[in-house]
Amino acid sequence: INPCIFFSNLSLVDICFTSTTIPKMLVNIQSQSKAITYGGCITQMYFYIHFAVLDDFILTAMAYDRYVAICHPLHYTVIMNPRLCGLPILVSWIISILNSLLESLMVLELSFCSDLKIPHFFCELKEVVQLACSDTFPNDIVMYFSAGLLAGGPFTGILYSYSKIVFSICAISSAHGKYKAFSTCASHISVVFLFYGTVLGVYLGSAGTHSSQSSATASVLYTVVTPMLNPIVYRIKT
Repeated sequence: INPCIFFSNLSLVDICFTSTTIPKMLVNIQSQSKAITYGGCITQMYFYIHFAVLDDFILTAMAYDRYVAICHPLHYTVIMNPRLCGLPILVSWIISILNSLLESLMVLELSFCSDLKIPHFFCELKEVVQLACSDTFPNDIVMYFSAGLLAGGPFTGILYSYSKIVFSICAISSAHGKYKAFSTCASHISVVFLFYGTVLGVYLGSAGTHSSQSSATASVLYTVVTPMLNPIVYRIKT
């Protein structure tokens, strides 16, 4: 039942994550208008940051769940009890809400010129901050600190969990046992690779090309394609 808690939350977050950008994008395509109100932009930014951070945290919690299942199978039901499973989910929701609220409120404090054009298909935080006419140094500090802490921290936790998992699998003598242990985390590895691979590919690629248009096009991978593929990957692997 414990993995189901993570699966259901991941599915909910993925649905909400895509819902922050896809409906507006479809409306713009149908109406041939690329305009968005200031309030709508801030609202979209808030929910995008919230669900992106939440997605990151849930993937980390799922990595720890796989670590306990493979490295400590006899103590799995004791360690991963319903209370312990629900606590990181609750903490993740609280942290992501506070972080997105902080960054959105800081954007509200900025001054913008008229007739702004965001080189993106949604209100991406970095692109919006760069268009401000006032000092954005505090926003940049909070933005990069949050990215390092709330994205780099969970990613480090995932890498640590899987380093322990790899050592445990290598210690298994039978080939069937290794395959069975690896198959239990294959779906999670696929989702993590899709999420972090597309994000790193987009931002590293855009840093090399310095093209906002190519960055906006490539960002569809992790904002639309990846969340839609996650349930399919888990269903096939399961």
